Amino acid sequence: MKPLPALELVTRLEDADWLDPLAKSVRKAVKKVIPARWARDVLHGVPVGHPVHPLAVQVPIGAWLSAGVLDAVPGGEKAARLLIGVGAASVVPSALAGFTDWSQLHPQQQRVGLVHAAANVTATGLYLASLVQRARGSQGSGKVLAYLGLATVSAGGFLGGHLTYRQAAGVNHSEEIPHRFPSGWQPLAPLVDLPEGGLHKRDVAGIPLLVHREGGTVNVLSDVCSHLSGPLHEGKVKDDGGDPCVVCPWHRSTFSLRTGEVKAGPATARQPVFETRTNGGLVEVCLPGAD
Repeated sequence: MKPLPALELVTRLEDADWLDPLAKSVRKAVKKVIPARWARDVLHGVPVGHPVHPLAVQVPIGAWLSAGVLDAVPGGEKAARLLIGVGAASVVPSALAGFTDWSQLHPQQQRVGLVHAAANVTATGLYLASLVQRARGSQGSGKVLAYLGLATVSAGGFLGGHLTYRQAAGVNHSEEIPHRFPSGWQPLAPLVDLPEGGLHKRDVAGIPLLVHREGGTVNVLSDVCSHLSGPLHEGKVKDDGGDPCVVCPWHRSTFSLRTGEVKAGPATARQPVFETRTNGGLVEVCLPGAD
């Protein structure tokens, strides 16, 4: 079966570099509106372990879809008006989470994301206009505007799906590691070949690993950042209250080198952490749960 023609149009958006100046301006605005790191982490979804935006959008979309059903039923106008208002009010937290995530994406993703956001802003405007018309007693035009809003937010949802499932925005880019790494203990490197401190890259079974030595202890994580696949070995070591952490060089996601835990977003998924042991001077690694 051939893909829909609309998919080709969306794919072209990925290469629409004329959107980049606008994206730069919007990124600056997002940083000004949400300057605190803790607030950005909450909006990214660090506390819940995955992005907040896909959860938040269920409220406006669900409310507006329900309003569309009620508008088609005689006597459902009052309830539809209430649901449209609920949907419009819930757009604010959804948009804040969405723009926070968007500001930490690759350029190709941001281009599609801008059009996705524009569609959702337009849909919100149509629904607000629908409320105004209904308040004036013009139920017919109010319904038309609401259905136009539903069509527009649906188009925005299609773009959001493209961002997530075709461009892998918001997904865990380290999820495949346990399925690719061999089970059992694997040789890493002689302990004497691993310098104290710093970040080093080693490949085991074709999987890039991040290595950090603390005396006789060797910390090993997946070198592929769970946010957008950034090379963690090119990042920096940061002390977090005695816990050594790695800061991703691409978007500054921060992970504990000992546990793989996310210390700061935009990443929301922890890094796969490997067990280590030294056998006859040779450091070996094992990934719990590896297939």
